[in-house]
Amino acid sequence: MWLLRRRETARWERVRAQGLRYAVEQLDGLHYDDFEFAVRDLRHRDGCSDAQKVGGRGDNGADVNATDPYGRRWVIQRKHRKAGWSGSAVGTPDLQVLNGTGRQVHGGDVLVMLTNGRFSGPAREFAESRRLHLVDRHLLARWAGGSRPLWELLRAVPPPRKPTSLS
Repeated sequence: MWLLRRRETARWERVRAQGLRYAVEQLDGLHYDDFEFAVRDLRHRDGCSDAQKVGGRGDNGADVNATDPYGRRWVIQRKHRKAGWSGSAVGTPDLQVLNGTGRQVHGGDVLVMLTNGRFSGPAREFAESRRLHLVDRHLLARWAGGSRPLWELLRAVPPPRKPTSLS
């Protein structure tokens, strides 16, 4: 009976996670720490069962790490802006940290800088030249408010590492 109940609970948890949605305004109102948990939960929704929040002091430029169902390791650094789009733009220094640690320290295949705000022009140029993915307020709204996984919304994501039932 216990095993049956546990399986049923796990099944309902998967159904609930698939329906997880956030409006970008909800994300704006979160404490920056809760914003990291929300990103982690969205990665779980995408099928990254090992998604974990690793942010905090000494996080070496990563807030959420996860492996997608295709075997790609994702390293996400987030920058929460209380003022959203009208707040200060995320600049190149933040991207330099992600670029310097994302692959070497965290073993990432896909490096993402995510914000509920915007990116500066030089930051966009730097990201493009270093194969970093940027998720600004508009893309965050599409991802958090929809049901498509992040890898379907980004351009030039590396190919899968391993074949799965999804491939």
